Amino acid sequence: MHPILNIAIRAVRKAGIILTRHYEMTGYHKTYETNHQTLYRNIKQEILCQMSALILKSYPEHLILTEDSIKMEKNLNTQWLINPIDSTVNYRKKLPHFSVSITVRIKRRSEISVVYDPMRNELFYAIRGQGAQLNGYRIRGGFSRDINNAIIAISFPYVNNQNHKTYSHIINRILTQCPHIRSSGSSSLDLAYIASGRIDACCKIGLQPLDFSAGELLIREAGGLVTDFSGAHDYFESGNLIAGNARIVKAILTHLKKL
Repeated sequence: MHPILNIAIRAVRKAGIILTRHYEMTGYHKTYETNHQTLYRNIKQEILCQMSALILKSYPEHLILTEDSIKMEKNLNTQWLINPIDSTVNYRKKLPHFSVSITVRIKRRSEISVVYDPMRNELFYAIRGQGAQLNGYRIRGGFSRDINNAIIAISFPYVNNQNHKTYSHIINRILTQCPHIRSSGSSSLDLAYIASGRIDACCKIGLQPLDFSAGELLIREAGGLVTDFSGAHDYFESGNLIAGNARIVKAILTHLKKL
């Protein structure tokens, strides 16, 4: 196993232990119901401290990026993008659909990614050029040919007037062709599910790199396609992306061009 991947897996499993411990504490969430922001900020900090300590012990020269330091520094060779809880809302409501993810970027390219679902003990990971795996087994994306029968994941991560109007047009356009729409709350798991064929495609707007960087590599290594809304590859800049197999992505792009 690649040594960096080994450390990344150890880090997400450590995070998973912390997440499940707090999740299962009876009454713990209710105690902090009136001040849940403090509670989940503390949980995130505990996770980030534990993960960072493990990573920096082996790679002290590497840079760790979180939602508080997400500027994609261009002058550093190796960056670890860590998303400690995706989605915080699901976790807070005790909806057992959330994950922790890591992307290792070297010279501005995603080289290794890990998405871990601690509630299902599902570990998705990929190395650039070596494919994607789920719990040690090779995975490939779905082969749906018809958008009418495809399952498409969507999300509204950052609601503002501009995004809301744009996304409403997008969803209305997609709904005319695809009735099977899902919104799970966790973009990392949506993308991991596309890589493993459980979901056929996604259409997302206004994401941060932490939300999709790990899943983006999983999909590409599982044979899928990831583009922005114009069919290009500027999604790290725009935060807007479409992902899935080539046929479904092409169909979605065709519909978006009609907007």
